[in-house]
Amino acid sequence: MDMRQITPRFFAAPQISAEDMPAIASAGIKRVLCNRPDMEVPPSHHCAVLAEAAKAAGLEFVIQPLTHQSMTPDVIASNHALMTDCDGPVLAYCASGTRSTIAWALAAANEIPADQIIQAARSGGYDLENLRPTFEAIHASAR
Repeated sequence: MDMRQITPRFFAAPQISAEDMPAIASAGIKRVLCNRPDMEVPPSHHCAVLAEAAKAAGLEFVIQPLTHQSMTPDVIASNHALMTDCDGPVLAYCASGTRSTIAWALAAANEIPADQIIQAARSGGYDLENLRPTFEAIHASAR
């Protein structure tokens, strides 16, 4: 498992498996946020399978599938709420962790300047520099 810390309360990861859930719980994660649609993975990695394993490990498991086409403001806001209404750290995953990190960043841009977002993502191994103009525009419009 490749869990990457972006902020103290947000972690991103490439695809996880049911066998990863005990280690995720041991790392202090409280909620697993599935950003990967079932159509992208084999049945062994479908949300229902992972949700059952998460529950057995004492984790919350929520589903917010993201695709490039579905990253609308409403979906980003919903995804953000799933990250922020948890009483502890959240691990979001997709194929590589990039979509999950972009979704976090798009919501965070309302409050955090682009430089801080890009640096936080970079600390987790995600290069979001190409989205700087978008983050800057979101941040400016939120002011």
